[in-house]
Amino acid sequence: MTTIPEEMYKYHTWANQTILGRIRELPPSVLSQEVNTSFPTLAHALSHIYAVDQMWYLVLTGMEMPEAFQATRPLNERVLESLDDYAHAYNELAEQFSTWFQGQPDMEQSVLLNNPFAGPRQTRLSEMVLHLVNHGSYHRGNLSTMLRQLGHASTMNDYALYWYQEPAATRG
Repeated sequence: MTTIPEEMYKYHTWANQTILGRIRELPPSVLSQEVNTSFPTLAHALSHIYAVDQMWYLVLTGMEMPEAFQATRPLNERVLESLDDYAHAYNELAEQFSTWFQGQPDMEQSVLLNNPFAGPRQTRLSEMVLHLVNHGSYHRGNLSTMLRQLGHASTMNDYALYWYQEPAATRG
């Protein structure tokens, strides 16, 4: 049976693909068009979401958070050449997460999270996954705002829409 954190991660993957799909409908130049907002370009925002997802994957699979943060810092600063490159990177990471979820017997297991910005804290694996999903939702909102600033409509990618878009069989 699918756990709530796993289901939320599936939503996160779907929502990322949904926003990527919307951007794919636009001219390729929109990826690197500058805007005056949280990120200079859509590509920078997509890189940030990916880098943070990768950082949390490393933490969830046993790396200490300060080391995971340092290991993924270059990903946050690097923009990829095309939307296909982003889609491929996001898909690869989603496959890694899927494998991790399959081998995870207890999502409520608590581990010591040594956050370099906030200090150590006992944190459940489920909380980390839910944080990752929340972080992605926040920045997909940034992407929607950026698209509007560039004169383009965004697309709905709310969790409630996911309920109706994803076939029930894939949700466990």
